[in-house]
Amino acid sequence: MKKLKIKVGDIVRIVAGDHKGVEGKIMKIDFDKNKAIVEGANLVSKHEKPSAKNPQGGIVKKEALLHISNLALIDAKSGSTTRVGYDVRDGKKVRVSKKSNEVI
Repeated sequence: MKKLKIKVGDIVRIVAGDHKGVEGKIMKIDFDKNKAIVEGANLVSKHEKPSAKNPQGGIVKKEALLHISNLALIDAKSGSTTRVGYDVRDGKKVRVSKKSNEVI
């Protein structure tokens, strides 16, 4: 499995593409493709057949995958985007915000 600097549940901002500037929480990460699904961003229309789960069927709006390189982590303290570094604190390796130098 590849090591990425963002994880499921992180709040990110989209920094490139059609949905630039949109913020949301990461719902799922596809490690093989280096892509992630961001809540409320990159919505696409999918045609769904009627099923037991969705008896009506029809056109449904869903979030699509975005490349990891188009996402930037948001620093909780300042609210702006930040890069991620690693540091050893109390004998544990932790993710650290490069802007505020605080544990993420």
